[in-house]
Amino acid sequence: MAQAARRIVTELHDEPHLEGRRVTVRRLQGLVEDAGRSAADVADEFDLEVADVYAALQYYHSHPQEMERAQKRRQSRERDARQAGAKSLTELRTERDEA
Repeated sequence: MAQAARRIVTELHDEPHLEGRRVTVRRLQGLVEDAGRSAADVADEFDLEVADVYAALQYYHSHPQEMERAQKRRQSRERDARQAGAKSLTELRTERDEA
């Protein structure tokens, strides 16, 4: 019997994510819709049910204002971290590759 999809919650990092997991709705949406990956491939990568991925997509599109606010909060945190001297993943990868 198939497992029910996980609930979408917001207690971690103030961003919608799958209950009991650290993967965010926006991350799953980006992998499927922006990167063009299949829901099944994304589910396999994160050890999820395909229904979890579709639940995240449904949530993303049903809550556009909440997703926009979450994106703005993330951008603000990233900007603050950069101003405090944090490096981007691209910079860290470049440093690693040059070493």
